[in-house]
Amino acid sequence: MTIVQLEYAVAVDTYRSFVLAAEKCFVTQPTLSMQIQKLEEHLGVKLFDRSKQPISPTEIGVELIEQARVVLQESAKMREIIEERKGEISGELRMGVIPTVAPYLIPKVIGGFIEKYPKIKLSISELTTENIIQKIKVGLLDCGILATPLEEDFLIERPVYYENFVGYLSKNSKIFKKKSLNAEDLDFDHLWLLNEGHCMRNQVLNICQHGKGDHHQLNYNTGSIETLIKMVDLNDGITILPELSLQDFGVKQMDRVRYFKSPEPSREISIVTHKNFIKKRMIDALEQEVLQSIPKRMKSTKKKEVIDIH
Repeated sequence: MTIVQLEYAVAVDTYRSFVLAAEKCFVTQPTLSMQIQKLEEHLGVKLFDRSKQPISPTEIGVELIEQARVVLQESAKMREIIEERKGEISGELRMGVIPTVAPYLIPKVIGGFIEKYPKIKLSISELTTENIIQKIKVGLLDCGILATPLEEDFLIERPVYYENFVGYLSKNSKIFKKKSLNAEDLDFDHLWLLNEGHCMRNQVLNICQHGKGDHHQLNYNTGSIETLIKMVDLNDGITILPELSLQDFGVKQMDRVRYFKSPEPSREISIVTHKNFIKKRMIDALEQEVLQSIPKRMKSTKKKEVIDIH
């Protein structure tokens, strides 16, 4: 049994295809298949049910492949120790970021990060929470920046900041003249929402549970916060925005913003990793760069009234 054989088995489990796994491992499909067959002969069990499409692990294969992931992570940690001794941080950091955070945080983070750590290659993808969790689980991402808590046993959550939600109102809204909002003020004729699959949609709906609106009226969906803002600018209605999205607002748009009275609804934003994660120094460096990129008031260690996203 070799490390390479374990890598091939994990790749097949991740991609559920011998052909695609071979492509990702930069070997021919016969070579990969032969090495997995040797691994199965050594273990005395079949790891994959090849009669199914897509290919899936056998019952015992699930357990053994999970252990193979642990072995590979521990092997990578040995290489990481060597890099630390050399006093340098290098390699690739694969990161997923939810779309309601990425446009407002990542542009501020990447410039300073790349300048400070020129030997790190950043690979960043905007993905939904569900996709980030799945890709961390199978090792396709090293970390994610997303709203927590997630309540997944295999993840470690590192809260970085707390971000308030604010109301963004049409001038024709019945509550436009209010200086600040209570949840009870939210009587919606129109509420502009993100599509299904965005965790912020659930957070907004949870805020709305305290208001007077009927949920059957929450009938418009979009995939972009910028679209939500435009819909309010050009039409009647209201939307709920994360505070970081206000950073480029002009005077006219800020006139439409209303903060909630205390306790303000907020969300916890964390760097999330697998519990057996590697690349600790890279992720520590990322956390520090995020902290330097956000307003000081968001860095409070005192937990606010975080909206449950489940």
